[in-house]
Amino acid sequence: MRRRAFLGSMSVAPVCAFAQQSSMPVIGYLGMGSRDAFNPRLIAFHKGLAAGGFVENQNVRIEYRWANDVAARLPALAADLVSRNVDVIATGGGPAPAMAAEAATSTVPIVFATPGSDPIELGLVTSVNRPTGNITGVGFLVSTISAKQIEIMGEAVPNAKLLGLLINPHNPNHAYYIKNVEEAENLLGRKVFIARAETEANLTAALANLVVQRVGALIAIPDVFFFRLREQLVSWASRNSIPGIYGSRDFPEAGGLMSYGTSIDDGYRQEGLYVSRILKGERPADLPVQQAVKIALVINLKTAKTLGLSIPITLLGRADEIIE
Repeated sequence: MRRRAFLGSMSVAPVCAFAQQSSMPVIGYLGMGSRDAFNPRLIAFHKGLAAGGFVENQNVRIEYRWANDVAARLPALAADLVSRNVDVIATGGGPAPAMAAEAATSTVPIVFATPGSDPIELGLVTSVNRPTGNITGVGFLVSTISAKQIEIMGEAVPNAKLLGLLINPHNPNHAYYIKNVEEAENLLGRKVFIARAETEANLTAALANLVVQRVGALIAIPDVFFFRLREQLVSWASRNSIPGIYGSRDFPEAGGLMSYGTSIDDGYRQEGLYVSRILKGERPADLPVQQAVKIALVINLKTAKTLGLSIPITLLGRADEIIE
């Protein structure tokens, strides 16, 4: 179950010349959300670092900068990390931090993890096999996932004629999702109503509108904003008896019905491993952009029963994990 143009001649400073005359290399971590909300992803990132031989405060130091879901803060935070001469910048929480870091420096190595994004379309790299310049990272398969989510919801809730698609218009990749969903809408014969939210106030209004539209099911795109408010989303879906499918297992773990998507944690683990390789002296240009291709279907059977849904045995048989 389951690109930016060439930046010109440059040399990335050897990592052995550690910043600030310290015996430890320094990682700058630029995150879109908050430390607390992002902690599950940081755990995965640290596992990747450890697999490469680096443990925070033992043989590597990490400078964290968090935008707390305000994208406008990212350029200044990225510039601050560059001014501190960090050895490498890692980014998390979607494409926006990666784009801010890429705009802030053409010499400091950057490693991104961009769930739900195509790094070539975003202009981060020109090739996944041979990224040029100072940036590489991990991308996540999304081209077929939105369509597959609609298909899965059609199996689980066959009577749902109208599906609600929840997107964050500030997500640089939101148009990509809309395009894929519209194609799937035509192919699978399902109608999709699009609701947009980028703040908590917008989210409350968007969810209320979905109820007014009488959607029969919800699809929420992978986004750090929705991830932070996953318990609120899941609670709303439960109160309104609306089945939902999401991009990561965090949602069914919190009580949502289902998730279908690439393993976000596995992608951040790969990011940590790439950072460790750069700290050992490898260049970003020599590290192909990895694709997190581990896809999982997770079903919360307890939630299904609460919603009065009988999940088809064929769908249960394809699930990678069932929460009871």
